[in-house]
Amino acid sequence: MNDHVKNPAATSPDELDLLELCRAVWKQKYFLFGVVVLSGLTALVYASFAPREFQVSSVLRPVAVDELDALNRSQLYTLPPNEALLKIRVALDSYETRLGFFRSNEAFFGHLQLPGRTLEQTFDSFNNKFISITPQDQGKLDKFNAFVRLTFTYPEGMDGSAILNGFVRYVIDIENEKIANELKVIRDNRLMELGQQISASRANYDNAKAAKIALLRETDAVQRARLQDELKALRLQLKTRRHDRITQLDEAIFIAKTLGIKKPATPPSSMVTDHQGAANVLVSAQQSPLYFMGAEALEAERAVLQQRHSDDFTEARIAEIAKALKLLQVNREAEVLSQRENEDLFLLDVESLRSEISRLNSLSISPTALKLVTIDQFAQPPSGPIKPKTLLVVLMGLTFGFILGLFLVCIRHFAAAAGRIKSS
Repeated sequence: MNDHVKNPAATSPDELDLLELCRAVWKQKYFLFGVVVLSGLTALVYASFAPREFQVSSVLRPVAVDELDALNRSQLYTLPPNEALLKIRVALDSYETRLGFFRSNEAFFGHLQLPGRTLEQTFDSFNNKFISITPQDQGKLDKFNAFVRLTFTYPEGMDGSAILNGFVRYVIDIENEKIANELKVIRDNRLMELGQQISASRANYDNAKAAKIALLRETDAVQRARLQDELKALRLQLKTRRHDRITQLDEAIFIAKTLGIKKPATPPSSMVTDHQGAANVLVSAQQSPLYFMGAEALEAERAVLQQRHSDDFTEARIAEIAKALKLLQVNREAEVLSQRENEDLFLLDVESLRSEISRLNSLSISPTALKLVTIDQFAQPPSGPIKPKTLLVVLMGLTFGFILGLFLVCIRHFAAAAGRIKSS
């Protein structure tokens, strides 16, 4: 009991072991130092001979509104600056676009080609490290602070800045060409549509003109037929009237010869006296009989009527009908309509279409005139590699060496302690 109190150190063997361990580490400090130095030198050698990687970046921003004004004012294609930047960003991330750039610039990537591998296989193995878009740009582009940052990590021996700048230019040219082609297709389709509308208007005009000419001629034909019917009726009426007159004359001649009247005679008169005594000679209200004209006059009239070939001159309406038929022989309005030469001048509601066609024909937007994005930062040659980081590698090597040294020192200490226990 008293011995335990006199030797308090015996109640805490862990502290004694820790002190012994610290003494053991201190005794083997040169060994520990050697392990640390060896590990640091190994890390330094690795950092010196490890493959070096470099990194360049480029930043794209939306263009000013006026840069796309000509395209948007075409009324065929609407592309705000932010949408143009988004279109470029999608193209930058397109596998097909990257492969196209890889194929068209084999000189940049020739040393990556390995025997037995196709160009596409080489590209697939390299594409994962080719060009990346920073995560913050993959979301929705902010209206007032939109940008796209491209980062290209490449091994030593490649011209990274030239590759990245060339890739950006390649994508922009490709998209400019696509938009120019789309605009051309839209314009051609619009011109075709306008041409079809004018053709439809011309067809409607031709149909309307033909219908009007047919209506005019039909109206004239109906009017001519009515006038000719009236003319036939009038002539028949006049002929019947002439035959009736001849019949009347025959009867009057017979009566005149019976009464012995050869010369015109006066019918008997009746004398009438009014209440004042004034005498007036009044002819009978009844028309004088025809035979009082005398047989000679009646025979002369009958002979003339029998020799007559036409009674048209006796009716004024026949002359009017003849005049109307003469005027109806040619319809001047239909004649003028059928002889029109430049009929497009008479098309209705096509002036706006022709103006639109003229505007579209004069519209010319070449791919080189388009500016979809602004290259805010071109890729510049890097000042040094990003991998390996020599200082960080050496520090990690020293730290690992220190930990390894402590581990080895502890193993040696416990091995020595076990040996002493066995020997005692």
